[in-house]
Amino acid sequence: MLAVFDRAVAPSPEGLRQPGAAGDGSAAGLAEGLREARPEAVTISLGGAGTLIYSSRDQSPLLPRLFAAVDDIFCIFQGAIENVAVLKQQYGLSKGANEVNIVIEAYRTLRDRGPYPADQVVRDITGKFAFVLYDCSTKSVFMAADSDGSVPFFWGVDSEGRLVVSDDSEIVKKACGKSSAPFPKGFFFTTSGGLQSYEHPLNEVKPVPRVDSKGEVCGATYTVDAKAKKDTNIPRVGSAADWSSQY
Repeated sequence: MLAVFDRAVAPSPEGLRQPGAAGDGSAAGLAEGLREARPEAVTISLGGAGTLIYSSRDQSPLLPRLFAAVDDIFCIFQGAIENVAVLKQQYGLSKGANEVNIVIEAYRTLRDRGPYPADQVVRDITGKFAFVLYDCSTKSVFMAADSDGSVPFFWGVDSEGRLVVSDDSEIVKKACGKSSAPFPKGFFFTTSGGLQSYEHPLNEVKPVPRVDSKGEVCGATYTVDAKAKKDTNIPRVGSAADWSSQY
């Protein structure tokens, strides 16, 4: 799995980018190299917004990768959802729908009708998972990882400010150098809202410098600031509530 996004659609969170610590090459060159190394991979060009690359090679049988595209929404999912039946019913999906279909429909429901806040959409997913989604119609990124960090999921920023996401830490390090780190457990990221905790959605998120085995700063980890609450306009409750602008 590889996703490369331009900073216009996926601005990196504070602390992830370390000045003067770029990798050996740009994310654009990385994507080209991966396409050549894995000719069987599915490559989706998102125009100026970026690139998605999906391959089922060397995947874990317990945490498989899935890819789907629906109405210009592209999603790569890795892992396994435990409450699939419940979510299929909740989103009105057919029996044949799988995990990646659930994520796309959950996102589309949030975008179009907004019956739930974005943090609840992710929190309702039970299991081991990480996913990255791009909506061409709104030029929006949506990605998340479970609260246990069960699926390998890494991100970083290259020298030109592009956000790089992959399940392979070496791929991210190659493009981003020390401006890379594991994606934080129990968090989700959106174009409009940035990085947020879905377990503590009302609290601010703060970066904490991440130190590697050599004692050098390498990207950042993120934690919830228990003392700082977000200044948000909460939609009214009831059937008229609309959270579609909150994702």
